[in-house]
Amino acid sequence: MKPISFIIPVYNEAENVEKLHQEINAMASGLGVAYEIIMIDDGSTDGTYNKLKQLSPVTIIRMRSNFGQTPAFDAGIKAAQYPYLVTMDGDLQNDPADVPNLVKHLEENDFDVVSGWRKYRKDTFSKKFVSRVANLLRSVLVKDGIHDSGCSLKIYKKECFENIHLYGEMHRFIPALLKMKGFQIGELPVNHRARTAGKTKYNFKRTMKGFADMVMIWYWNRYATRPFHFLGTLGIGVFVVSFFAGLVSLWEYFHGQDMSETFWPMFTLLTFLIGLQFFILGFISDMLMKTYYGQPGQTAYSIKSIEKREK
Repeated sequence: MKPISFIIPVYNEAENVEKLHQEINAMASGLGVAYEIIMIDDGSTDGTYNKLKQLSPVTIIRMRSNFGQTPAFDAGIKAAQYPYLVTMDGDLQNDPADVPNLVKHLEENDFDVVSGWRKYRKDTFSKKFVSRVANLLRSVLVKDGIHDSGCSLKIYKKECFENIHLYGEMHRFIPALLKMKGFQIGELPVNHRARTAGKTKYNFKRTMKGFADMVMIWYWNRYATRPFHFLGTLGIGVFVVSFFAGLVSLWEYFHGQDMSETFWPMFTLLTFLIGLQFFILGFISDMLMKTYYGQPGQTAYSIKSIEKREK
């Protein structure tokens, strides 16, 4: 077993961070390997940071504002120093006792990622319903081969994140991103506990952002390196519509129809211009992708401080 970095974003979890830290320490100390606990305070306003300062050993990454869970994960991943990365939520619903099984499953099957599967969720009906709808859509669009991409409890090999930068609500789709790059993805059922303190951070706005990111991942998976194939195909489709609309216009013209009294000429021009725009956008997107892949990525957040507190 290799050394492990535990990465836990927290936002207004003052009532949970101490107990979670104790559970991780108790479990990790029995693994017989070096480990670090990285907790990312994502702009908390309830005294979470003061609680974190009382813990040790811990690396505290303090964000300047509430940038969201995905940027917090990204900051923690970039700060991690060990070859295995374990991510989890800070609300005590993920059980640290599952980590040894995740590590074992990763090593025995030579996976690069093992994702937790909350087979028996301890959530409200609304959260479970939204999650099932999202999982259904994900299975159609993203096809990452796992049941529960939204479970934060996962283990990764550190090399998975070379040249990957997370933003939006993309932490749910990390396995899909990695599968696109050829990494081997596994899954294992894990314990899921009911929240006993603090408030859930999930809301309708966050759900919609997740759905939008899912569509983006679908597009990225299929067309990131060849956007003109997608936009150019749309352009051709619209040109075909424009061509037939033009034929209708000519037919009406030669049969005595006053062109000012029919919408076909305007529709022909409109669809032609839309098709042309798709073509131009496709060419521009291709050039932008070449520029993107040739430049280092930029982060969408700002870190206020990184503190290491030893025993």
